[in-house]
Amino acid sequence: MEKLINDFSYGLFFWQTLLFIALLLLLRKFAWKPILDAVSEREEGIKDALGEAEKARKEMHNLKSANEQILKEARAERELLLKDARDIKNKMITDAKDEAQEQATKMIAQARESISNEKQAAIIELKNQVAELSIGIAKKVVQQELSSEEKQTALIEKMLKDLSL
Repeated sequence: MEKLINDFSYGLFFWQTLLFIALLLLLRKFAWKPILDAVSEREEGIKDALGEAEKARKEMHNLKSANEQILKEARAERELLLKDARDIKNKMITDAKDEAQEQATKMIAQARESISNEKQAAIIELKNQVAELSIGIAKKVVQQELSSEEKQTALIEKMLKDLSL
């Protein structure tokens, strides 16, 4: 838990929150509104069909034999419309969920890639700092070693002996 708190990135949190809100707004504009409009329109169609069936039942009350047949047809049509409406609603909801899942997966992959890039940059920076420190230490050691003329002459002679022309 402490590691999560220590590694918490406000910038990453801000961008993830911003992207999530943008995703919600996009879904609201392009997915939920059309879905709800389609469902409402379908419900109106079903209500209209039910109203028509009720009128037909009242008008055909005097003709009992024809009334039975019309009621059966109206019920079958209503069930078919309800089934179709449910199928369309379920398909639209499933499509919206799939799209949201796909977007979330993409966002997670991008976040992982960003974290990996930042880690590599930190490692490179650390290596550069270690190299600078090593050079500084070597410089101080060489300066101290070559502080006197005798040490400089001895070092030059030793290098000349090692160097064979």
